[in-house]
Amino acid sequence: TELKTDTNNIVTIPVIVIYAPTATGKTALILKLFGKGSHSFFNGKAELISADSMQVYRGMNIGTAKPSTEEQNELPHHLIDVCDINEQFSVAEFVERADDLCSEIYAKGKIPVIAGGTGFYIRNFILGLPKTPESNPLIREKLKNRLEQEGSEVLYQELQNVDPDSARKIHINDSYRILRALEVFYSTGKPRSFFEMNNNHRSKYKFLILVPERNRTDLYERINMRVEQMFADGLEAEVKKLIADGAKVSDPGMQAIGYREWFFNSDIDVIKEEIKKNSRRYAKKQYTYIKGIENACIIEFDSENELIDIVAKKIENTLLKSLYKNP
Repeated sequence: TELKTDTNNIVTIPVIVIYAPTATGKTALILKLFGKGSHSFFNGKAELISADSMQVYRGMNIGTAKPSTEEQNELPHHLIDVCDINEQFSVAEFVERADDLCSEIYAKGKIPVIAGGTGFYIRNFILGLPKTPESNPLIREKLKNRLEQEGSEVLYQELQNVDPDSARKIHINDSYRILRALEVFYSTGKPRSFFEMNNNHRSKYKFLILVPERNRTDLYERINMRVEQMFADGLEAEVKKLIADGAKVSDPGMQAIGYREWFFNSDIDVIKEEIKKNSRRYAKKQYTYIKGIENACIIEFDSENELIDIVAKKIENTLLKSLYKNP
């Protein structure tokens, strides 16, 4: 099939975005839609770009619910295991690499699928990066020293006072973004929201934005079960190996829920309950990133089969028919 072009003969790359919190059922949905085999709706027609800010880190497999080797063999995944725990993988780097991958995937005749729960990544990819001030090394160094001495909670409370809009969008343990928002404020005297992106989709893409939304009670139960399964799968051993290998609480990778909690308590039951609580709290926040984006399609569903049918029909009827001359 031949892709439609605009009046300037520019090809618009189709991109499917699937965004939802952990434990919603994204992985099962994506494999059912795009995996290999006759069971798949769109067998071999897509490749996946992970929009998960913690699956980029090597060695963090259980706590990030990273796709298994078998799942990655069934559907090509990108932006997984691309950096070490002590390296920062910024939103700008995500957007740049995702742009390159979308072009490469589409050149193969496939559709890029961006899926994950990091709304900060997805929102910036859809709308484009805002023009924020460059980093101020002196202010940043002072804030990093304060983080080491006072902890992220103190700096988060400070951010709530000076830039409440940014604070509402940032998790209390996300020290990188807390530092960046404070740095912008102390460098310019203006909140980061002053430099926010526009609300228009980037014109080089044709987006289909799908947001599966589970009943809140059901989602929280699934999160609790997911955490129990992580412990059964060996999360404690995974974290202790990372720490033994030199991982520190200040490392970007160790800001992840499921990892940071181990630095502040030694009681396994307490750690487990903290991970559950932080995961539920984060899931509640995640939807705020995406619901204000134009044409984001919120999908409420009662069963996995219902969700798969709804999404498959939307892809076929909304994206493919609008893009191809002979769908």
